[in-house]
Order: sequence, then structure tokens, then C-alpha cells
Amino acid sequence: MNRQWIYATRPDGPVGVDNFEYRETDIPEPGDGQALARLCYLSFEPAMRTWLEDFITYMPPVPLGTPMLAPGVSQVVASNTPALKAGDLVSGMMSWQDYEVVGEQTRVVPPDTPIPVMLGPLGGTGLTAYIGLLDIGRTQSGETVLTSGAAGATGSVAAQIARIKGCRSVGIAGGADKCRWLLEEARLDAAIDYKNEDVGARLAELCPDGVDVYFDNVGGDMLETVMNHMAQGGRIASCGAISTYNQGMRRSGPSNMFQIIEKRLTIQGFVMFDHMDRVPAAVEDLGQWVAAGEIAFQTDIQEGFDNIPTTFLRLFSGANQGKQLLKVRDPE
Repeated sequence: MNRQWIYATRPDGPVGVDNFEYRETDIPEPGDGQALARLCYLSFEPAMRTWLEDFITYMPPVPLGTPMLAPGVSQVVASNTPALKAGDLVSGMMSWQDYEVVGEQTRVVPPDTPIPVMLGPLGGTGLTAYIGLLDIGRTQSGETVLTSGAAGATGSVAAQIARIKGCRSVGIAGGADKCRWLLEEARLDAAIDYKNEDVGARLAELCPDGVDVYFDNVGGDMLETVMNHMAQGGRIASCGAISTYNQGMRRSGPSNMFQIIEKRLTIQGFVMFDHMDRVPAAVEDLGQWVAAGEIAFQTDIQEGFDNIPTTFLRLFSGANQGKQLLKVRDPE
């Protein structure tokens, strides 16, 4: 039996558990050059909300009536290709089902690499942080770097790379616990609690000369606030807009766009998939920083196949602390 969570109905507003439906079906058979893999862990990212829309973003929408997609790690149980052998752990775009067929292009998890590390700082979130901060933000030593969603999986890595590169790193997060983690574990220079502090006032206090690079995970009103505090010639790397994901195509934008002209700002959106040539260098650097203890990271691991939809929804309430994962089973 193959358990599945099917994408059943498109959300009109906030996504909910009722947008997904549990089903059971037969286990698929791999063809030539393919392997059958059994799901171990799923990873959840805010951008997955945009995959539910009925329009193309940076990837086609998930079709209704099919298993929902998500990054994950699975274990090969049968193989018809020499590139993958039974017992291998593979990572990549998986889906909300116990078994699925994977191809030779699937990334094999290096030996002795913990799954939370593979799905966190060495996975898509860490690579996104690296590319966004260094390639898109063009961060230079001595600059002031601001990161929103700084206690999240991507933001926390971006903010720490800024520190590693000799920048003054300031993070925005929601709640005293998350801000404390940023200061004590991630070793940022300052943290702003947007739930209990006036972000604009705190930016004026902490960044009197303006923000040189803003790594934006939030969009919406937060982006508007930060634009008022950018330094002349500042760069904004637009990674995500979690504050607007549940608005569908009715997403609001900043009302102070003249700041772009007045301060000669550069705002550039990016998707990690467009920079795959940078992955080897990024993995090497990130791996060294993690091994040296330069990058702290948190993982929020829920458990159980039945809890997949509710774990996804944790992203939009801010319930998760760090990278949101779900364990279906341990590898054998």
C-alpha cells in the first residue's frame, strides 16, 4: 500500500488542511534507469504556498488530484539503474507519499551527512541564502546587512553568512525566543522583534547610516518599512514574500516606490534553480562553515505521515523554530 496526501482543492485565501485529501494506492514500479524510493523525511518551505496557485510562478502549479510536492529525503528500496543502489539515501523534489519512482539525476546524500543538515544548511534553503546574499546582494565586508525572517531556515543562514563575511548583521524575527537565538547562537550583531517592537524605530536606532543589503523573505509592509531605511545605492535581494503568500494574485506591494529612485536602490528577485552552476562552490563553503561551527541552525522536526498537512501549515503561523521538517521514518 502506498499512502498519499493529494492536492484536492485550490485555496481561496489561507491554505488549510481541507485543501488536501488522504488516499491509498498501489506501490509504483520503477522502469529502466529508475529506482523505487521510500520516503523518510519531508522539508517544508513557505514558497510551496505559491505552487498551489492556478498560475505559473517559477515552477508550474501542482496539478489537482496529484500528490503534493516537497523537498525530501528517501531511501532506495529497489533499483533498475547502476547510479542508485538499494539502501542509498537520495534527496531532491519528492512528494507527499510513501513510495515514488526516482531517476538517475537524484542527488545521493553523502555518507555520514545527517538528514537535517542535508535538508537545511546544505539543502535548498542554505544554497538560496548563499546565492542571494553573495551573488544577488553582492555583500561586501564592512557593510550593514539586514535579514527578515532571520530565525527561519533560509534567513538564519543568510544572516550568518553576512557575519562570516565581515558585515554588521542585523536580523528581524518574531518573538523574544527567536531574537535571543539570533543573538546568542547565531551571533548576530542585533535583532529586532517585529511582534513587540516598532521595526522602523529600531532600524533608525540600529542602522543610522542605512542598510546596505536587505535579504528579504517577507515582502509586503515589512519591505515598505525597510525601504525607508536603505542606504544610498543599497541592494535588496528578494528571496520570498511570506506575508503575502495567502493573498493569491491580490498581493500588495510597497507604496513608497520612489525610494528606489531617490536612493538609487537595486531590487532583484532570484530563484536558486537559475544558479545551479554555483552549487558546488556553495556546498563546499557551507559544509566548511557548518563543520567549523560558524553556522548554527535549528530544526523543528514533527513526526508521522498523518501530520504532513498540519506541519506544512506551521510555516504560516510562525509556529516553527528554524527549518521545518517531518520524519516519516528513519532510514534502515
